[in-house]
Amino acid sequence: MEVPFDPASHHVTEHRGFAELDVGEVFRLPSRTLGDGNFAAFQAVSLDNHPIHYDYEYCRALGHPAPLAHGLQVLAFTAAGAGLFPHMVGTALILMIEASAKFLGPVYPGDTLYPALEIVGKTPQKTTGVIEMRATVHNQHGKLVLEGTHRYLLRL
Repeated sequence: MEVPFDPASHHVTEHRGFAELDVGEVFRLPSRTLGDGNFAAFQAVSLDNHPIHYDYEYCRALGHPAPLAHGLQVLAFTAAGAGLFPHMVGTALILMIEASAKFLGPVYPGDTLYPALEIVGKTPQKTTGVIEMRATVHNQHGKLVLEGTHRYLLRL
């Protein structure tokens, strides 16, 4: 006899609640190699028309070998939804409440980025809790190009 399929039981990973998350846990996100298409797509979405993001000759005149990725584009690679964290906390996740970033180095076309999120703090409240994560992005040379913080509100 075939057991009926229940879409509610289809999970990418086992669910864990606020109490089961540990400071020090790291959630690695997929690496990405940026090409000119990524730059063009982000330019279209952001409406940022500054030539530092698309004009090779302008950039070379400023001492850069190629256009610079937009900082918000690099920050976007730290989106928790690209990894397992939101699948793990499931419906306990209410929303992202804060994001900040320091841009520490240039990102050029052809660079491969390696984002990660590490739980650095947990603040329980009455019915919710805040998970604070350190966001990092390294390039293919091991250089830290972005460091920041994310905060997520979860149901307890």
